[in-house]
Amino acid sequence: MTAVDGKTHRAHDRVSPRDIFHITTEEDWARAQAEGAYSASTSGLTLAQVGFVHCAYEEQVARVANVFFPGLANLLVLRIVINKLHAEVRYENLEGGDELFPHVYGPLNLDAIVGVMSLPPGRDGTFTFTGG
Repeated sequence: MTAVDGKTHRAHDRVSPRDIFHITTEEDWARAQAEGAYSASTSGLTLAQVGFVHCAYEEQVARVANVFFPGLANLLVLRIVINKLHAEVRYENLEGGDELFPHVYGPLNLDAIVGVMSLPPGRDGTFTFTGG
């Protein structure tokens, strides 16, 4: 299956060599570390409420942060290695556009998270992100 046609793959069927990213809060990350898995989805909603964990490619992170988390100061970005995930990843656009986003249909196992970066807003309240 491929990443460009909205199909799904299991973690061991690495479709994309690119890591994916998830924007979270310091509180949700601390909870994940205490619980042993990450189960938040987005903007104060859980995996159980939404059904998947919202993720993005590196070039999508700043745009997503500016739309859904404007001006928040306690944000982190998790860097996730796709082929280490235990859960299924689907590449979808659920908003009617043509840009695909990676969605993880299960909790993030912590060993798949290989980086945690601070995402502070700039002086004007907007975010920029260059990976890391």
